[in-house]
Amino acid sequence: MNRKTFQFLVLVFASFTFSLATAQLQSNQAQFDEFMDRSGNSFRSASGKPGPDYFQNEASYTIKASLNPETHKIAGQITMSYTNNSPEDLDYVWMYLEQNRFTENSRGTLTTPVEGNRYNGDPLEGVKISNLQAKVRRSTSTKHLITDTRMQVFFNEPLKAKGGKAEVSMNFEFEVPVNGMDRMGRLTTQNGEIYAIAQWFPQVAVFDDVEGWNVEPYLGAGEFYYDYGDFDVEITVPHNYVVVASGELQNPKKVLASKTLDRYNKALESQETVSIISSEEIGDSNNFANSSGTQTWHYKIKNSRDFAFAASEAFIWDGAQFNLPSGKSGLAHSVYPIESDGEDAWSRSTEYSKASIEHYSEKWFEYPYPAAVNVAADIGGMEYPGLNFCSWKSKGGRLWGVTDHEFGHNWFPMIVGSNERRYAWMDEGFNTFINYYSTLAFNDGEYPARLSQPRNAVNWFLGESREGIDTYPDVANLRNLGMIAYSKPAMGLLMLREYILGEERFDYAFRSYIKTWAFKHPQPQDFFNHIENAAGENLSWFFGAWFYGTGNIDLAVDSLRKQAGSYDLTVSNRGDIPMPVHMQITYEDGTTSMKSLPVEIWQRGNTWTHRFESEKDIKSIEIDPNKVIMDVNYSNDKWPSQIYKD
Repeated sequence: MNRKTFQFLVLVFASFTFSLATAQLQSNQAQFDEFMDRSGNSFRSASGKPGPDYFQNEASYTIKASLNPETHKIAGQITMSYTNNSPEDLDYVWMYLEQNRFTENSRGTLTTPVEGNRYNGDPLEGVKISNLQAKVRRSTSTKHLITDTRMQVFFNEPLKAKGGKAEVSMNFEFEVPVNGMDRMGRLTTQNGEIYAIAQWFPQVAVFDDVEGWNVEPYLGAGEFYYDYGDFDVEITVPHNYVVVASGELQNPKKVLASKTLDRYNKALESQETVSIISSEEIGDSNNFANSSGTQTWHYKIKNSRDFAFAASEAFIWDGAQFNLPSGKSGLAHSVYPIESDGEDAWSRSTEYSKASIEHYSEKWFEYPYPAAVNVAADIGGMEYPGLNFCSWKSKGGRLWGVTDHEFGHNWFPMIVGSNERRYAWMDEGFNTFINYYSTLAFNDGEYPARLSQPRNAVNWFLGESREGIDTYPDVANLRNLGMIAYSKPAMGLLMLREYILGEERFDYAFRSYIKTWAFKHPQPQDFFNHIENAAGENLSWFFGAWFYGTGNIDLAVDSLRKQAGSYDLTVSNRGDIPMPVHMQITYEDGTTSMKSLPVEIWQRGNTWTHRFESEKDIKSIEIDPNKVIMDVNYSNDKWPSQIYKD
């Protein structure tokens, strides 16, 4: 071989080797970097925190309303005090009129399938608005435009940026539907009607740095998205009705008879459930301050994004004290009809409520409100600040599950105020995740915690009709909604905590996220950036694939070859999502040890060989022996190769 030929071959070999090495290094690199947007801006930082120019407008409400059981109508007068903290002047505000969802030609009605679904609503006239006034400084405007479930209220002069204040007032009236889309409605019981009232008054939409006005119409699956403020609400009802609501009762002495007031005060200080109105006293006028006519119940709640209430003459009422890490306490209480009474049913509701509030306060972030009430209604389960509606038929583990889930929503999205209309997974999924640990903790595991059984979901993950977590709830196929809003994001957090980051790193990062965004409005990217920064880990490969795709995890043990004093272990990533590889090694003597390979092995391709020394002979190796990750093929997780069996 002459010299020129040799030099040419060397160059060709070097070029080939360099190209191969470059291809190996870059083949999967996109998975590890491209998803995350870490640029940040003055409103939202790259570290997942509010930036120096982050703003949030404020809306506080004073409401005086009355309920007429003869007509099933609510009539009220509302005054909203609004502060524009944004950097731009506002010529108008957008407000929601959610009761218009029940009109015959609403967008929600017209987009409901003919076969119906959970979000059916009774056809009604909608909400009537009168005497509207929008005041900025000395000017008053009455101009407004109603479109479906939204109302544009115009100002005569712009509402100034960075602190300008406006006052919007009006009268409103609507009929309470029997079937209110599993969010509100009426339930007839043997002792009277139960009114569950939510999303019931004109309420201002969110104006932010991302969308400007957030004005998605109320269709059904998408829940709600509001700013924070204080609520001062008076509700007038027949004299023998109990009213429970978001926040704290301000005038118990004016609405309760002395014996009932004594029990109410006792419940405020008792660790055990105290009967305030028993099953034998349902509807008895002797429970109340007035023996005829009407009574006005007065409630307040501060720094809240909504207000809901329930009213009935058919309520059993009991309560107990909940205790918070700071030393503060409050009232956990429950109301339910006699049909729901019983130790296997709603008689344990207050016990469940107290346990739920105390657990989440201790583990994640302290509960901010003075009371928490669980209401039995003809609603499967729905949450509002400090108040749940849960099915009056629920018993045992199902009642614990729905009570705990709805109270968990006080953390997501009531404390951490994400947009439920768009990102259901940021409240339903995060809540389902924390429910798993509260269920493990409750009464030494009285009820099973089911989130850690990913094998039961394999068929869905392999199904052709599956959708991504990022699908908006009003767009998603309702058959997928339970998985993409609740289960899959919860599984993602479980994998982050118990497989990818470990409990200590995850818990610090998750608590930091809650504390940082408490009573604020995070976007998905804020969550991703915050967890990355607080946990100190590039997680683009996981967040992008799990939350914004339909790909699956499939890790495999390909082979184990014994060398002189060592073993060559070959593993492969046969799925779409890279993961660390945590394996349990079982030796011939019966002992075990764990071995882990970092996720970065998959940056260089989908197969990896690892050499390690072992003085003991190896009997078997299994990836993820506790089956935490949602691997769609367990048959290739073990060496020697075998079909995976329980």
